[in-house]
Amino acid sequence: MADDLVKLKEQVYRDPRPAETFDRYHARTRAAEPGAVYEITRILTSLVGLGLYRTVAYGTEQVPRSGPLVIAPNHFSNFDHFFMGLGIRRKVHFMAKSQMFTNPMDKVYANGGTFPVRRGARDVEAFKTVDAILDRGGCIGMYCEGGRSRTGKLAETAKPGIGRIALESGAVVLPTAIHGSSHVRNLKKGHFPKITVLFGTPLRYERVEGEVTREQAQAASDAILDEIKTLYDVMEEGGRIGAKAYAQRMARTA
Repeated sequence: MADDLVKLKEQVYRDPRPAETFDRYHARTRAAEPGAVYEITRILTSLVGLGLYRTVAYGTEQVPRSGPLVIAPNHFSNFDHFFMGLGIRRKVHFMAKSQMFTNPMDKVYANGGTFPVRRGARDVEAFKTVDAILDRGGCIGMYCEGGRSRTGKLAETAKPGIGRIALESGAVVLPTAIHGSSHVRNLKKGHFPKITVLFGTPLRYERVEGEVTREQAQAASDAILDEIKTLYDVMEEGGRIGAKAYAQRMARTA
């Protein structure tokens, strides 16, 4: 229940540091795939995800093994990217708020495939980094709702950023639902909810030549969020049994 959720701290939305502060992180991510930190983190978080949260992923056969890919999950907790990555072998880059990039953790984030975005600004550099990753056939994870849900419920509308990326790149977008993670923030209360991840049917967008309008980007983002809502509702109504059956139906029709 949403009433049981631990309240999140108020967000500091804008980062006062100049854009040049983050150039080195973008340069590292554009130049190479995630390093050793990624694999070490994957092992450690997989132990936590499997052991404490009994995480199970369905529909993993829907994840393309190669080529430019944007994985689009809902976002309730800081562990969502770990839950999402637990069931797949592709290395996933993530865009994270620039406030996280402070010494000494900035080096860990950068080597682990995470790059900054300056929220509240039209961060051209962040989008250039996304382009570089996708142009080399890489994979990024992007939350189309923006930040974590404050209510434990899915947002009504998406942010336009993911739609812009989909239309500018022509990359495959994979709607993904993570169920149960809204209560991960209740860790201090001893809550370790079961986490279920359901990967949906890949969406394939034709690359738009010329500038993508905000209206086009918003429409694509909302369509992606609608798919996430469908997947989430499957688990709300049918739990893991429903998620498994849904994944089996997708596999038969693929």
